[in-house]
Amino acid sequence: MLKTSLNQIHKDQGAKMVEFAGYEMPIQYKDGMLKEHLWVRNENIGIFDVSHMGQYIIEGNDAINILSKITPSNFQLAKTNMAKYTVLTNQDGGIIDDLIITKLSNNKFFIVLNAACKEKDVKWIKSHLTKNVKFTELSNNSLIAIQGEKSDKVLSMLIKEPDLDQLQYMNLGIYTLKNGQEIYISRTGYTGEDGFEVSINNNYAQQFWLDLCKFDKVKPIGLGARDTLRLEMGYPLYGHDLNDQTTPIEANLSWVVSKTNKDFIGSDIIINQKNNGATKKRLGVKLNDRGVVREGFQVEKNNKIISTLTSGGYSPLLEKSIGMGYFSMDEASIGDEVQIIIRNKKVSAVITELNFIKARTKTLKKI
Repeated sequence: MLKTSLNQIHKDQGAKMVEFAGYEMPIQYKDGMLKEHLWVRNENIGIFDVSHMGQYIIEGNDAINILSKITPSNFQLAKTNMAKYTVLTNQDGGIIDDLIITKLSNNKFFIVLNAACKEKDVKWIKSHLTKNVKFTELSNNSLIAIQGEKSDKVLSMLIKEPDLDQLQYMNLGIYTLKNGQEIYISRTGYTGEDGFEVSINNNYAQQFWLDLCKFDKVKPIGLGARDTLRLEMGYPLYGHDLNDQTTPIEANLSWVVSKTNKDFIGSDIIINQKNNGATKKRLGVKLNDRGVVREGFQVEKNNKIISTLTSGGYSPLLEKSIGMGYFSMDEASIGDEVQIIIRNKKVSAVITELNFIKARTKTLKKI
């Protein structure tokens, strides 16, 4: 089993370790998932080891054209240091994976891939490279997410630059730790809170993690709470809510499809769906009564099964069960009363928008 550079620190801090995407990772620490989730939501700061994710640099004269071919985004229009959430698409318009690509310069981009899809994604990307494009894994870098209210104040204490507060949501900056180590800081994350993701050399990652933990407002958070935090935001998880049979339009991610990119892989199908609508769409569900929903639970309306949940769980903030799934546009719409079958019992629920709570990212706060 693979290990991140922070593996032993997680064990020293009392983490329960599990296998995830081939890595031994912390699922939770001593406080447990529920308290960890609420810690991040209640104006505190959680730090997450996400070093199992893939970090790559793609550079060369054709890099910008290749990225605009393998995703629906138009990187010709991307501003320097702006991060784009996007998807890799196949010939049928299906999603190979979702990812974040940041433009470092006209010919150089930073890519972060999902851990479980790294091998598949890299093979797909490499199959579209030209001779003058170089694709390099940042195999010596860890990735640490710092999420929560005032996370900028804590992170600012560890870097030389005084202007971290000026870094806007979905933007990246190159900063220097007080020990002189250069790091990438992106104002991104998977929780809906203000926060950052820091790409840092493995040799400095352990001390950086421990320095963060010295602050009273900071606690390490496991993958369990990371999943419930993203679920409350309605963020999709590849292999569950997204797959190579679903298009970005069906996945309710139509905003990743640029109006000016007309010639990407799968564009005929995806642009047609964007213009004319898809027959199904990913939507949320929220229980009206007590119970816990899980992936695979069936959703019923008028005594007919209309969906199977792709994600589900308990929302510690809402104190209700929530989930998401794909619904036929002919059979369901926002606000419809439905039933979710839990242990052979029908429990009342309602179809909702995907964002169960409001995001509190930098763009939604006063600067």
